[in-house]
Amino acid sequence: MASGSPLRVAVIIGSTRVGRMCDTVGGWFAEWARERDDLAIELLDLAAYDFPGCYPQEATPSMCEFAVAIGRAEAFVVVTPEYNRSFPASLKQAIDFAYDEWQAKPVGFVAYGAGSTGFYAVEHLRTVFGALHAVTMPDWVGIDLLGADVDEGRPRDADDRLRAVAALLDQLTWWGRVLRDGRRERPYVS
Repeated sequence: MASGSPLRVAVIIGSTRVGRMCDTVGGWFAEWARERDDLAIELLDLAAYDFPGCYPQEATPSMCEFAVAIGRAEAFVVVTPEYNRSFPASLKQAIDFAYDEWQAKPVGFVAYGAGSTGFYAVEHLRTVFGALHAVTMPDWVGIDLLGADVDEGRPRDADDRLRAVAALLDQLTWWGRVLRDGRRERPYVS
């Protein structure tokens, strides 16, 4: 793949709860990310996968499908709510369904909460992705749902939020290209 080709970014919708805002927040982010011609955005909604309740001895077709999608991506943006000062169990389960597929790839975060911008969820995810040998971006997008109208098109703090989106995408693109070139020149080994 040519160095100048668009970076394949998987935007992962990390909540499966009924009544969630994750698909709205993820859709909003993906809409802004798609405006860049240096990125190819794919939405991966965990609610669309039929994951097993318990980790089976052999991978199910949904687990394999998810791992293939993660392997195909060159960078990730995880969209997550903050529940009880962390991220949802459904997201942790999905992350664990892949392993090598995450390695030597960049991960960015869009997080939200009610009265929180998702800080604790992001910090916990940084630890998880570090253990998987992924590179997490220093900047991230945080949304306090009590002070924002994400589903109404233009949130009240739109300028600050859009600057955060731009910073995250700039970092993700830089790291994504560098790591893509690095994996091509020398496969990553852990």
